[in-house]
Amino acid sequence: MAKFDANFSLKRLQNRYRLVVMNDDTYEEVVTFKLSRLSVYIVLSTIFVLLTGLTVALIVFTPLKLYIPGYGDVNNTKELRELKVRTDSLEQEARYKNLYLENVRNILQGNNKDIKEDTTMLKIPKTEKIDD
Repeated sequence: MAKFDANFSLKRLQNRYRLVVMNDDTYEEVVTFKLSRLSVYIVLSTIFVLLTGLTVALIVFTPLKLYIPGYGDVNNTKELRELKVRTDSLEQEARYKNLYLENVRNILQGNNKDIKEDTTMLKIPKTEKIDD
């Protein structure tokens, strides 16, 4: 089994390479880079860390975070729940009012067939007389 030589691996990372970009028609050198594996690794790692940091900063410091499920502001969700309850109660009140107005309209037009009459008897207590 081959031994791992840390000194050899470090030398491999530090070997210098040349990257040349040439014009295909004239074979003229446009750009020349002197690179090593270590410098390429450092540059790519730095770009990755910067892009990740920018993405996180964009989400945290802008309203984009509201589009992440479960990340919304607690006050906003509380207000939304209250508005939902109020909306439901208003819809129910509107239904009751429409039913009431429809019943009044039927009574005024003489359509008493659709109206259910209240058949319960009210027990009204007699008032007491106070003698002076």
